[in-house]
Amino acid sequence: MTLNEALNEQMKDESFKKEYDALGPEYEIISSLIDARKACNVTQKQLSEATGIAQSDISKIENGSGNPTIKILKRLAEGLGMNLKIEFTPKSQFAMN
Repeated sequence: MTLNEALNEQMKDESFKKEYDALGPEYEIISSLIDARKACNVTQKQLSEATGIAQSDISKIENGSGNPTIKILKRLAEGLGMNLKIEFTPKSQFAMN
């Protein structure tokens, strides 16, 4: 069984799906940071030197054990020569009514 097959099977359990969905924004931030850092061909150490944020703290953010503030995310974006964009999106077409 592949990882995706196992995940699809677990998603049939409503309590699992609810918890998984609740973690979505955190995983999006982690994935976005890793993708941006790799796209810039920058190591965690280089990003640390550019931002003044400890490499161990960057590692914690990337492995999901850190809880960065918006200020830290802005510093990371700046260190990568990027802008930070955070947005709210409706959960459904009826959410705005």
